[in-house]
Amino acid sequence: MVGVMPTHDAVKLAQGQGLDLVEVDPRSAPPVCRIVDFGKFKYDRKKEEAQRRASRTVVEIKEIKLRPKTDDHDIAFKVRNAKRFLEDGDKVKFTVRFRGREITHPEKGREQLDLILSQIADVAVVESRMVLESKTLSVLVAPK
Repeated sequence: MVGVMPTHDAVKLAQGQGLDLVEVDPRSAPPVCRIVDFGKFKYDRKKEEAQRRASRTVVEIKEIKLRPKTDDHDIAFKVRNAKRFLEDGDKVKFTVRFRGREITHPEKGREQLDLILSQIADVAVVESRMVLESKTLSVLVAPK
């Protein structure tokens, strides 16, 4: 750490050590510079940026599709997958799709979704309530 000095003196000091004068923060007053090897500096910055990008979590919405006639065992299997998705930090959208005359009994789909929501209540919170749009009943849950 050298302190505030004129630019030409800093350049001479860097050249005397066989290194480069690199501007680190141009927005500060006076601008902050370092005496380092520029190639190594660029490499380190690139690695840090890659590390930040990798550590960023992206929340995805996983969709689990059901039918009104879906069996209890299949529902249990889908609930187990939903819990795994929620523990990974993803949101889960449950969709009950009605075909043909099944739409005359939307309460079957509501019962299924209520059962599922009660089974995942310990790891999830309902983000959007049940919505019936044309032939699809859906609900979105997010991790607690």
